[in-house]
Amino acid sequence: MTAPSSNTRTSKLTTGIAVIVIAAVFIALGFWQLDRAKALKESLKTAEKVDQKRVPFESIATARTSLEPSAINKLVTVSGHYVAEFKAPNQIDGDKNSNDWEVALLQVGSNSGVLVVRGLWSDRLTPPTITQAMVIDVEGQLLAHQVDDHSANSDGVISRLDSALLVSQSNLDLFDGYILATAERHGADQIVRVRPTPEKLSSRVPGFYWQHLSYVVIWWLMAGVVLYLPFYRRRVIS
Repeated sequence: MTAPSSNTRTSKLTTGIAVIVIAAVFIALGFWQLDRAKALKESLKTAEKVDQKRVPFESIATARTSLEPSAINKLVTVSGHYVAEFKAPNQIDGDKNSNDWEVALLQVGSNSGVLVVRGLWSDRLTPPTITQAMVIDVEGQLLAHQVDDHSANSDGVISRLDSALLVSQSNLDLFDGYILATAERHGADQIVRVRPTPEKLSSRVPGFYWQHLSYVVIWWLMAGVVLYLPFYRRRVIS
């Protein structure tokens, strides 16, 4: 019997390493897909849960930092001065009504700001007139920033509810997300407006739970096939 040549041994070693690497990649992809399934399940719980207890806005959010999933949908209270106003066209509320919304930048403290949906753009001139000197107490629901544009950006118009669009227009440290106001007060005076209802949130993790699990099975089956092929090839040759 002739001993295997060094080239043959090298070829087998290279093939073995390649098989192990490819199988490891498929196994890692399976674990990644499993993590996505878990993240999806958690995000669905977060999206559907609305805690009716009002909490101070700054106790659950930090300027220049992404919102924690646990903060989304919380009912919050915050006070500050409106320092800028924007039109947000073609917004869809929870009742599937499309309207242009009035969105204001609320300065919180000395150097922070958060977007607040005050109401319909058509009602922006409804008394009382709001000035930058007035301290406004806001109650509302904290929502994640939008990722899809509803219009084009222009002077006084924002394409989506996302403070990232205002970074170049403001010196304030901006909070992630936005507040959909349910009530506003100036001192003892209630500011009465038509308030949009929030759209039901869906998961921000793409896909469906069982879809992710099916991909886990597919990735791991592919890893098993890759590991089995060398043995199958050896059996066929012999």
